Amino acid sequence: MGTAHVMLSGFGSNGSHSMTRYRIGIDVGGTFTDLAAFDEESGQTHLIKTLSTPNDPSQGVIEAARQFMSMHPGEVESVVHASTVGTNLFLGQVGLDLPRGALITTKGFRDVLEIGRQNRPQIYNPFFQRPPPLIDSHLRYDVDERMDYSGNVLKALDEEAIRKLSCELQRQGVEVVAVGFLHSYVNPEHEIRTRDILLQELPEVIVVLSCEVDPEHREYERISTTVVNSLMIPVVSRYLNNLSLKLAELAASAPLYIMQSNGGLSTVEVASKLPVATVESGPATGVTAAARWSEMLSIDKMLSFDMGGTTAKAGVVMDGILQMVNECEVGGTVHGGRSVKGSGYPVRYPFVDLAEVSGGGGTIAWVDEGNALMVGPISAGADPGPACYGRGGTNPTVTDASLVLNRLSPGIFSNGAIKLSPELAAKAVKEKIADPLGLSAVEAAAGIIEIVNHHMMRALRLVSIERGQDPREFTMLAFGGSGPMHGAFLAEGLGIRRIIIPPNPGVFSALGLIMADFRHDSFRSIMQELDRVNPAFLENVYMEMETASIETFRQEGFPSDRVTLERNLAMRYLGQSYELMIPVPSEEERVDELFHKRHQEIYGYSGKDEPIEIVSAHLVARGRTAKPVIKQLPPGKVVAPVEALMSEKEVYFNQTGWVPTLVYCRDELLADNQFDGPAIIEQYDATCVIPPAWSVKIDTLGNLNLTRAA
Repeated sequence: MGTAHVMLSGFGSNGSHSMTRYRIGIDVGGTFTDLAAFDEESGQTHLIKTLSTPNDPSQGVIEAARQFMSMHPGEVESVVHASTVGTNLFLGQVGLDLPRGALITTKGFRDVLEIGRQNRPQIYNPFFQRPPPLIDSHLRYDVDERMDYSGNVLKALDEEAIRKLSCELQRQGVEVVAVGFLHSYVNPEHEIRTRDILLQELPEVIVVLSCEVDPEHREYERISTTVVNSLMIPVVSRYLNNLSLKLAELAASAPLYIMQSNGGLSTVEVASKLPVATVESGPATGVTAAARWSEMLSIDKMLSFDMGGTTAKAGVVMDGILQMVNECEVGGTVHGGRSVKGSGYPVRYPFVDLAEVSGGGGTIAWVDEGNALMVGPISAGADPGPACYGRGGTNPTVTDASLVLNRLSPGIFSNGAIKLSPELAAKAVKEKIADPLGLSAVEAAAGIIEIVNHHMMRALRLVSIERGQDPREFTMLAFGGSGPMHGAFLAEGLGIRRIIIPPNPGVFSALGLIMADFRHDSFRSIMQELDRVNPAFLENVYMEMETASIETFRQEGFPSDRVTLERNLAMRYLGQSYELMIPVPSEEERVDELFHKRHQEIYGYSGKDEPIEIVSAHLVARGRTAKPVIKQLPPGKVVAPVEALMSEKEVYFNQTGWVPTLVYCRDELLADNQFDGPAIIEQYDATCVIPPAWSVKIDTLGNLNLTRAA
């Protein structure tokens, strides 16, 4: 099995090892479940790839852990997991059912979920139906109470009405209750009292308050986020608790940690109470590892490109910092990498800024009614998978096309655990694509690759060009099981001249789980003009949030010297609808100048004479974990060692046709080796394609550095 040489610096260890100790990261994808485990003593990483189990992702997680423990017995220090349960819950996955929930809100606002915003995903479709509210009308209740925008009580809470309502909730068999009153982000008194009464009357019911989940203005987004969180709690907590018990049988008392959508980790306890923070858990893992890579390699601008078996994801890392957004829609649709507003259910929480398209190895190619070649959005997934897997699939996929073009070798996939059949791949491409279009199988396969590459370039453009950044100034980090096969072709289309392929690209997202820090986000509403904000008041707001965050980390085992705190302000020009997140500057800088500059970068203009409003204060608290320390490869010569050269074969490239291509074994390559394309580099978890006009050099950390000739 291929390994990268990685050493951990003793997080949670006393420095003496009576037995081998591992930290494990397990990432669940649509096709494969990837496990990366670091041996702290030897400094090696061990890799496992198993087929995912879509109907019950925990089965794939346990199978990967079982395989690893059977081959590498030792003490497991921790297990970090990227969960897909939250996303799948709102996509209608079989076996996952929403619990029976209710909403309690201010009198006159019970239909806020139904009214929402006037976003129409299909503006020219008069028959479009908005997604139905997550809570039915007869389970949405309003009670007499009212706060004004400053938090002053205009009408006291009708406590007797809450007690009567508890009887109705019990009669309806409600499992979870979301409470969202008007302006509770300023004064949560009525929400807290409502919870106290409900828990007295219905101690078995889960009660979730908007003031604790999303304490900011805009009642629709706040209540939607609270409702989504409340409905996720029973499902996610059940999944995580069951997974913890199953892992305990394999790994004794190793704690389970969960990746959040913001790229930070949390405990099972926190994730079970705030599962809305894990909705985009899986996609965040790869960009988290990319941020670590950009720091190690001192790369200021990095494009993260993650292509797996089902989807392709693009993200941006600037100066080692993940780019973030503050809202997404769960259960919605995506078009060209963009989340379609109004097609799902808004969730307001920090998310890693990603563009995701249907472009994976398992993405199915097909011919539409107009005789046009199409690729996606449907994927063959893990079961049955691409036709070449020989598991019953008959539809041609991107992986089948790559096999027809001889870019993949039949026996190299997943270390030979999956035998690829060129015959089945060629048959599927010929029967479903080539024959209907009057093409050869090779021409059809080349067309499939060309189309999926254009789909994925849209995602890269979205996070770069459409964010005001020039992709030609970036270095691309290509990973995922399919990323190294397609990265160079996408870079050519965008004018990118440098690509980095990390040592174990196929399990790079699992690696990101082990590299991540813990993170907690806190918010407080301000809603004041910048010139009128009392600095002492703002300082007290931050001090309260910082004290609470440090205490939370203390309970999680982090001393205060391993906690970092970052202050941010959500700001906008007075009268604007949406705000920008601006870091609170040092004494040498002015926050208003930073806001004007950021507004200019994003929107192309700034109004330096316009009054600025502070919407909310945001605190990012991180608990720093020890990071893997990459061991250097042994030095080599410019010419790759003879052991690295496996074979030579004919490979099809769209611009040049069939070209003799050398095939290298990555595990045998040494630092300073370099050679020109065309070339194929094979390893346990991925295959890297180096087209003509590109060259590759291996650095001391084991990365493949691809550069394109001028």
